[in-house]
Amino acid sequence: MAVLVTPLQRRPGGTLTPRPRPRPGRIAVLDGLRLVAALMVVAYHFVAYDRGTVPPWGAAADRVFPWLSVPASYGWIGVPMFFVISGFVICLSAWDRTPGEFLRSRVIRLFPAYWAAALLTFAVLSLWPVVRRPVGPSDLLVNLTMLQNPMGVRPVDAVYWTLWVEARFYLLFAFVVWRGLTVRSATLFGFGWLVASALAEQAGVKALDVVVMPEHAPYFVAGIALFLVHRSGSHLTLWALFGAAFLMAQHHVATQVGHVAHDVLGRPLPVLPALILVSAIFATMAAVATGRLSRVRWRWLTVAGALTYPLYLLHEYIGWTLIAALRPFLPRHVTLAIVVAVVMVAAWLLHRYVERPAARLLRKHLSRQLPR
Repeated sequence: MAVLVTPLQRRPGGTLTPRPRPRPGRIAVLDGLRLVAALMVVAYHFVAYDRGTVPPWGAAADRVFPWLSVPASYGWIGVPMFFVISGFVICLSAWDRTPGEFLRSRVIRLFPAYWAAALLTFAVLSLWPVVRRPVGPSDLLVNLTMLQNPMGVRPVDAVYWTLWVEARFYLLFAFVVWRGLTVRSATLFGFGWLVASALAEQAGVKALDVVVMPEHAPYFVAGIALFLVHRSGSHLTLWALFGAAFLMAQHHVATQVGHVAHDVLGRPLPVLPALILVSAIFATMAAVATGRLSRVRWRWLTVAGALTYPLYLLHEYIGWTLIAALRPFLPRHVTLAIVVAVVMVAAWLLHRYVERPAARLLRKHLSRQLPR
């Protein structure tokens, strides 16, 4: 879609307010960016990350892919990229909606694919517990609520930890929607969240960390600020919010590099490439917000957007199981190509034959009013 930048109009008292405009539609380039973020995470898990009970490649990833593992070691930055996009998209989708409509849309968007992916992953690991053991039946049922993290229950697949982060963001943002979502309220929410996240890191209160999410807040706030720029036009206050979020985000990324290098991968990881990558992500999203990428409307981007969520949910444990099954018989690069192709096809099948029909069914029944 073309990105229309709405200029600000001046009230008689001199206050700048956005002119009314129709509800924004889908932005095709964001679908492509979602797929890029998902593929970054896939590359990280398949080519760089090898911790666990049984390495899927039978040896350290940096030995199996000595060159490819170097850039793939930064693939975890695809998750912060998801969060920036999520801040943008959630603000877009919540505009002109009631809190009930907003939360209902999130349930319909998240749960059908999640339920199918969790059950499929559980089935694969139960049949072939090669690289990971399946969770128990009781833990599986808890996983279906998406509340396994706060309950201290082992997830069906480790990548599900981000869903709890997203769910907390939705609940926080639902409060803004309830109070009345405007440019002003969203901007104040963004500044308030950044300040609260900085204070939470110093307070050391676990409950406050759970609510405020100081390590993730800057990414969501950056996405919110950019959507406001996209909807209402450039304004110094909005760019100040975006800039503050970026400055905090780059610090978190630099800190995370040390954690990934020492505690996860067990090998040195320079900070500079991570900072360049996160800067490129923020710059690309700023280009989306200001309309500089509005001409990117390739049809396949819609398919890419549809694949992203199922691909993210399915790829890790199922992919590792396939790698462990194929690597004794095929060259490593052929194995990698086949496994990536299989999980992408599986993601499309899940979207086409499970997610879409289930979403229609949920939408039909959740749209009914509760009895008084």
